Amino acid sequence: MQRAYLDNAATTPVRNEVIKVMVNALKYSFGNPSSTQHSYGRAARSIIEESRIRIAKNIKSSPYEIIFTSGGTEANNIILRSAVIDLKVQYILTSPLEHHSVLQTVLDLCCKYKVFVEFVKVKDRGVIDLNHLEILLKKNHSKKILVSLMYANNEIGNLLEIDKVGTLCKENNAYFHSDTIQIIGNFPINMNQLPFDFATASAHKFYGPKGIGFIFIREKLIKKIKSLITGGNQEYGIRSGTENVYGIIGLSEALHLSYCNFMNHIEKIKNLKSYCISELKKIIPNIIFNGLSDSFDQSIPTILNFFYPKKDHLLYFHLDLMGIAISKGSSCSSRSLKKVSHVIQSISNKYLLKNMTPIRISFGIFNEKKDIDLLIEAFNKIKNIEKKNFLLKKGKK
Repeated sequence: MQRAYLDNAATTPVRNEVIKVMVNALKYSFGNPSSTQHSYGRAARSIIEESRIRIAKNIKSSPYEIIFTSGGTEANNIILRSAVIDLKVQYILTSPLEHHSVLQTVLDLCCKYKVFVEFVKVKDRGVIDLNHLEILLKKNHSKKILVSLMYANNEIGNLLEIDKVGTLCKENNAYFHSDTIQIIGNFPINMNQLPFDFATASAHKFYGPKGIGFIFIREKLIKKIKSLITGGNQEYGIRSGTENVYGIIGLSEALHLSYCNFMNHIEKIKNLKSYCISELKKIIPNIIFNGLSDSFDQSIPTILNFFYPKKDHLLYFHLDLMGIAISKGSSCSSRSLKKVSHVIQSISNKYLLKNMTPIRISFGIFNEKKDIDLLIEAFNKIKNIEKKNFLLKKGKK
């Protein structure tokens, strides 16, 4: 059976080149990078620091601004918790559309440290209300503030107007953290020109291994952040624990390969998304796209989110049986078949939530036009089955 993997926003396949460098590191670079008294440890340390330099070069930052973590969730946790504990942030502004690693963490901080958390309003189609953000910033300008808003939404693909947010943060002396996990490694990024104080990345979103990611921390803030994990002084004292050497070199290689051919990859994915939209419109004439995912200017090309015009909790499994891998949204919140994600709930009306099924398609560099054709063919089969079932029920009546 032919299969099509269209859930790249959840995770991506690992490139063969990445596997090769990781296997080589596992075989020959097994030393503890903190054991610099001998050549085995120094070789491992060299891999880490060379990878850090390589990553920094790709995202246009200083190597000292890169801190390795186990992935995006830990990275977001470190930033939010450290902002409160070390930077003495009293007030956090975020949105209801953020990843759970942000939402659950800020609520925990609210309970444990009496930090005040407020949510920026969301306008139609999941657009962050920057006028409301400005009002909240000015209202609390006397406090230490952290703004945490994701660059590209992982479910609906909406792009944040980061320059405007950065300007508002600067004018009100607020720190700016952005979950950039769907961006870094998939699109060109220049940290020297971006307004972030903190940003996060995860290797498995750009064809690298799982269990490794990094935080970008603006150099002026590095010395102010202390490790939340005690028992070591790794990663400039910000993230204690023996480093994941083979994961780090895998991350570095994946990021480097992405940056070698970015424009071709982006153009290919845009064409796939455009083709998918046009084909979906043919079989679902009144299709409703969620957020701004059908816009090429206001969303990332890798994500397309829409409502299928029937409520069917098993639709994802029916598609899987036909060889199609898609999702209903964030993989971190999809364990319940019947529960619609918090993002879709926030931007949709009750009628849509009750009568339709949300679907997220996410494209990657290994996808081809034939994958979209398989998807459309599967939807056509499902529609024909639904039609037959409807006629059978009507005949019985």
